[in-house]
Amino acid sequence: MPDLQTDFDAAVASSKKLAERPDNATLLKIYGLYKQASVGDNTEKKPGFSDMIGRAKWDAWNGLKGTSSDDAKRQYAQLIESLS
Repeated sequence: MPDLQTDFDAAVASSKKLAERPDNATLLKIYGLYKQASVGDNTEKKPGFSDMIGRAKWDAWNGLKGTSSDDAKRQYAQLIESLS
């Protein structure tokens, strides 16, 4: 059985070579899963109201609070594979 970290690292590399750019909702999901997998639960302060992109990214990551790093890595790899 392949190593989860190896699969995750391969998915990160593949995410930069997707044939077409995913829609914004999918990009936010990719971002949130990546941050949850690599950093863990979001402890950062929510960006200000005028930073709409920062808030969307914060919300995407914060919505995964409580998800284990391994589970986030698995979901990330599966999502990237489905887009390839």
